[in-house]
Amino acid sequence: MTDAAPPAEGQPQQGDQGQAQQGQPAGPGFRILAQYVRDFSFENPRAPESLRIDGKPAIDLGVEMAAQGRPDGLFELDLKLSIKATHENQPVFHVELVYGGLFQLANVQEQDIEPLLLIECPRYLFPFAREIISGATADGGFYPPFQLDPIDFAAIYIARQQQIAQQPVETGQA
Repeated sequence: MTDAAPPAEGQPQQGDQGQAQQGQPAGPGFRILAQYVRDFSFENPRAPESLRIDGKPAIDLGVEMAAQGRPDGLFELDLKLSIKATHENQPVFHVELVYGGLFQLANVQEQDIEPLLLIECPRYLFPFAREIISGATADGGFYPPFQLDPIDFAAIYIARQQQIAQQPVETGQA
């Protein structure tokens, strides 16, 4: 039993706050319909010697995102993470993961689709991809397992946009 009074007629009930009222359009958003490993590779070429290194290996991290629309109105996003670990110029391990997601966008303005797909959608996929990489390095014999630091997808997107803006415009030949 609670002391709260029932909501007045027409007032949203608990749990309804995030939903649009009838007749009003809902705000922009996305739903993830599926997430999956598209491609995965783990190499430990110098095992078991690579498991007994002193100190931390040097890490070379690569991050790529590719998004595309589909004929059914959905969008696919691939988050590619490549991690190369070396110690004294010798390979320690190499992990490549392409982790994908299938997204449905709702009420998103045309100019907001690309930032949503390349910033917010990878933010959602990242923790799952991070866990796969951590598990693979643990299963590969590395203790502690490799943990990716959080990635600022907004900064990557902005840097890429600036890079595109600085490229010279190619003109056609007459």
